[in-house]
Amino acid sequence: MLATTQVVEGSIEGLPNRIHEVMDRHVVATPDHPALIDDRTRLTYRELDQAVGGVVEALRGLGIRPGDRMMIVSENSIPLACLLLAASRLDVWSIVVNPRLSPRELDQIREHSGARRVMLTAGVSQEAATHAARYEATVQDVGALRGIGVTGLNLATLPEPVEADGAEQVAVLIYTSGTTGTPKGVMLTHRNLLFSARGTAVWRKMTVDDVQYCVLPISHIVGISLLAMTLMVGATVRLVAKYDPAALVKAMAEEGITILNGVPATYQRLLEYRRNAGLAKLDRGRLRAISVAGAPLDLELKSRVEQELGLPLLNGYGITECSPGISGVRPDTPRDDHTVGSILPGVEARLVGHDGKSVAAGEVGELHVRGPNVMRGYYRAPDLTAKVIDPDGWFNTGDLARFENDAMYIVGRTKEMIIRSGFNVYPAEIEAVLSTHDAVVQCAVVGRPVEGNEEVVAFVQLIKGSTVTAQDLMAHVAPQLTSYKRPSEIILMDALPATSTGKLLKHKLAESLRS
Repeated sequence: MLATTQVVEGSIEGLPNRIHEVMDRHVVATPDHPALIDDRTRLTYRELDQAVGGVVEALRGLGIRPGDRMMIVSENSIPLACLLLAASRLDVWSIVVNPRLSPRELDQIREHSGARRVMLTAGVSQEAATHAARYEATVQDVGALRGIGVTGLNLATLPEPVEADGAEQVAVLIYTSGTTGTPKGVMLTHRNLLFSARGTAVWRKMTVDDVQYCVLPISHIVGISLLAMTLMVGATVRLVAKYDPAALVKAMAEEGITILNGVPATYQRLLEYRRNAGLAKLDRGRLRAISVAGAPLDLELKSRVEQELGLPLLNGYGITECSPGISGVRPDTPRDDHTVGSILPGVEARLVGHDGKSVAAGEVGELHVRGPNVMRGYYRAPDLTAKVIDPDGWFNTGDLARFENDAMYIVGRTKEMIIRSGFNVYPAEIEAVLSTHDAVVQCAVVGRPVEGNEEVVAFVQLIKGSTVTAQDLMAHVAPQLTSYKRPSEIILMDALPATSTGKLLKHKLAESLRS
């Protein structure tokens, strides 16, 4: 089966050539409109333009050249946004890194990327300050930015060629570890980011009056996309360093935020806070759109969130290598099921079977996509790039999906599919059943190799204080799953391993079964 949307006429035409250019017309048209707000300060479009200009000059003075790679170790903040936009003006590749990463992880990225310098927002977070001290960085002003840790110059690194075309020039290098633990640098061009950002902004009907609550880290692709799309329409970005449900409740009631994006855990913790704080009802204020991505969405959680906020929770699907948007549920056609929506305009999708051929309508296949959102490749890894992007430009997401008409459903990861007694078992189906139990906060299902077969093992995190046992959960799922899909074992955990955005690290759970 081939499920595609037609490439929208003019979907690339009219895009800026560089990400920093998204704000240019608003600097002229609405110079006094708020552009960025964080916990410390706010900048209008005029002030943002001036701040970025000052940072550009400072970076030049620090020996940063076009084509250099520059690491920015920072939580979401105005200094981070200014450094990112200044790097774009200089044709420098930005590598935004979460300061909550370990020293080993930071060192791996620094070494692999050949970063010219590392900039650390020591004045924003203690974690960044700790890394700055370890790197013996000089804490100084960079333009109007205060408290920036600046490492010594990497004299050995060479700049990459600068491409005039934004479709070729790399804007950001995002490192993902995947299931191997070895970081891969995803090269995303200016066109990649701008195409995806504009598509989402149009879909959400964003206007200058919107205030986007950006709590998903800009060190990940979704955060960068949220920043770009909001500045593109001349709206306001409310930058949030670390997620705090109490702060979100305040922002809804008092700060006029209109759009909220999160992972399932964002909303789970919000509802827990309301209950624990004894609030009768959350005041949603001007909030008009809420969306979720990054992990499978439990329908019971979706229902509770929608009932609480009086808005449809719009599910979506994307991947770093696709900048990230691939599909989403449209605001004007909300859904009450697990679908991640329809393929975004301008993006093509097809489902491929084990034999490399397109699967029949309604069947599960591996999702391949093609479009202006697909990455340029993995940095310094042409072999890895060739494994995921074929000569015709189709990118293999590694995810299993199926279609019902134009609605796509993600079934699981190709590598996560469990083959038990000759039957294909998709973890997402078992996780969905487990999640219908009232005591389950989140869960993850993985395969465990046994002689000549695979077993199904479920890891489950329960609500604090719950007395539910693994046997209770087994009794709950047994009537709802055929025998080969039922877990051989259910393991209860206080917390499941996850990234800073809440995405579960299934490979760590799988590794724990082999140790």
